[in-house]
Amino acid sequence: MDYIRIIPCLDIKDGRVVKGIHFVNLRDAGDPVENARLYEQEGADELAFLDITATVEGRETTLQLVQQVAAAITIPLTVGGGVKSLADIERLLAAGVSKVGINTAAVQRPALIEEAAKALGSRRIVVAIDGRTNPAMPSGYEVVTHGGRTPVGLDAAAWAARCRDLGAGELLPTSMDADGTRAGFDLEFTRKIKEASGLPVTASGGAGTLEHLYDAVVKGKADAVLAASIFHFREISIQAAKEYLSQKGIPVRIK
Repeated sequence: MDYIRIIPCLDIKDGRVVKGIHFVNLRDAGDPVENARLYEQEGADELAFLDITATVEGRETTLQLVQQVAAAITIPLTVGGGVKSLADIERLLAAGVSKVGINTAAVQRPALIEEAAKALGSRRIVVAIDGRTNPAMPSGYEVVTHGGRTPVGLDAAAWAARCRDLGAGELLPTSMDADGTRAGFDLEFTRKIKEASGLPVTASGGAGTLEHLYDAVVKGKADAVLAASIFHFREISIQAAKEYLSQKGIPVRIK
């Protein structure tokens, strides 16, 4: 049986965990290593680490901090932000990362997905798809890059299918409209990415309640749910989320 994964996300800026709304108005949410340890103890299935300003600032992901987080936990760690080349991906994997997320660089040069998948295996490659509502697009959603700041005129569902064809192992669609709002995931966006690609998909952007996590799986067809604010500010524990989903008939791993 495939278990639904619960994945806390560490949004990183200046060496600290932060959380905002639509990637702005950031609040401090603590030390990355301390948060990582806590989430593993609580029963997180995986952990995501996103350097949210690396691409905008034109720099690489903070490798030393990645190493510290990777060394502090035993659960899989996915890292993204500022990843521009196969060498960047290899460096992160050497630092102890399980999977690497690519976004802007993949949109700018799709061959990077194929190169990375062939060299390192599809299971290591997660393509993050940031999208915004745009009625002019066939799916109703447009891909945006550079931390959600730059629309690129690319249909999100079509891009998801192409990522699959190029060898991506997983997709991480984040709704820029919903991110940080705690009003719920954009279920239509998540579902369209899943249906277009057939790949494992992690719902991201907008979790605010336990019901939102359930809806992401049942209505959004997600294979995993990622959240930040509700976990960082200790409103909902990983354990509580899993117990709720289990009671609703969703298969989860409970410690």
